Parts: sequence; C-alpha cells; structure tokens
Amino acid sequence: MPVEGTWNLSVSTSIGKIKAVVELREQDGVLTGVAHGAGEEATPADITLVGDRLTWKQATTEPMRLNMTFDMTGNADTLRGASKAGRLSSSKVTGERRTTPEHQA
Repeated sequence: MPVEGTWNLSVSTSIGKIKAVVELREQDGVLTGVAHGAGEEATPADITLVGDRLTWKQATTEPMRLNMTFDMTGNADTLRGASKAGRLSSSKVTGERRTTPEHQA
C-alpha cells in the first residue's frame, strides 16, 4: 500500500470529532512524517507499514496531553482503524488521501 502523501484524518472521540492532517514521506526506506491538528504540530514516531497495516505513535498536548498509538489499514486512497491514548477507550479513525493541495488564505 503506498502511504506517502498527505492524509486528512477524522478521529471520533468521546468529546467529538477531531480533524487532523498527517503528511508521510519515505526517505532511504524509512517512513517519516508530521501531523497537524488542534492547533499543534506533532512528529509521528515508530511509523511502520507491513502489507496494508500502518501503525505509528505520537504525543499531543491539545486538547490534552496524550501519548497516542494509531493502528490503521487501508488502500491507496483510504485509511480505517483506531487510535488509543493511554487508559482511554479506543477512538475510530478514518482517513482520506488529499489529492489536491489546499490553499490557505
């Protein structure tokens, strides 16, 4: 599954949906990335792709300080899965590949 590119994510939490954007790149066989959401930027760690399963970890501070783990499956254009933050229950995550750049005013 090709994962390089920009993904629009929607995380369904107990406090509502949180929108995020994750940009993934491969360099020298290693996946790296940056995530944007809730007014902050985070660096995903331990990004792993095995078959169609994509996993990563990231720390956030908004809306609260959390260490999150994402476990997703998908294809070239969509991702589905869950995120887990500490002892909190899992949250459903969906993602779509961004095919056109969004312009900011």
